[in-house]
Parts: sequence; structure tokens; C-alpha cells
Amino acid sequence: MTTVYRVDKFAVPDPAREEFWRHVRRTHALLREQPGFLDDVLLEQQSGPGRFNVVTLVRWRSADDLAAARPVVERAHRDASFRPAEFFARAGIEADVANYTEAGAPAPAGAAGAPGS
Repeated sequence: MTTVYRVDKFAVPDPAREEFWRHVRRTHALLREQPGFLDDVLLEQQSGPGRFNVVTLVRWRSADDLAAARPVVERAHRDASFRPAEFFARAGIEADVANYTEAGAPAPAGAAGAPGS
């Protein structure tokens, strides 16, 4: 299996910061309970010119484990009446999200550019 890293970068305006972190912490608490979750880190920019001031990283045992967590998170958001896209639009939050593998590692099956995808 190839370890997969989910890296989400956000530009969060200061007025939205507290609400944003509340949602992120709740989501990551749920992710930590999912099969294949290895570890995570939540980062906030302290200096530098970059526009993304928050980065979250979750390391998964496999692409399948990451994929299996998605509907669990979506269900939890629905149950909490939380609509991330609407919140981001209202709060002016910009997101850049992607999945990564270690450089030189084989791409997980089904990943863009992977054999059979």
C-alpha cells in the first residue's frame, strides 16, 4: 500500500478564524477515529508572505482509507447542518486541497495519472 497525504491549504480571513478552527477541529476529531488514519497536523502561519495562512495534513495508510472517510465526514457535516462550501463563500475562505504521495512512490490505484485511472 502507498501512504497518501491529504494536504489542505486555506486563506482564512481573521473574522472567520474562530469559526473555521471550530469546524476543522471537529472534522479532524472524526478523521482520527477512521480506519487507516495514521496521523495529522494542523498548522497556522506565523510569518512569511504566503496567502494561505492555514495548512492541514492528514496521513492515511492508503487511498482507499482516505476515500472511505469522505462519506463519513459528509454525513457528519449534514447531521451538524454544516455546509462547508457555503461557509467558505460567506466567510471569504479560499481553499486549495489535494492528495499527495511521497516523491518517487508509486501512485495509488485510481489516482489521477496512475495506471488504470
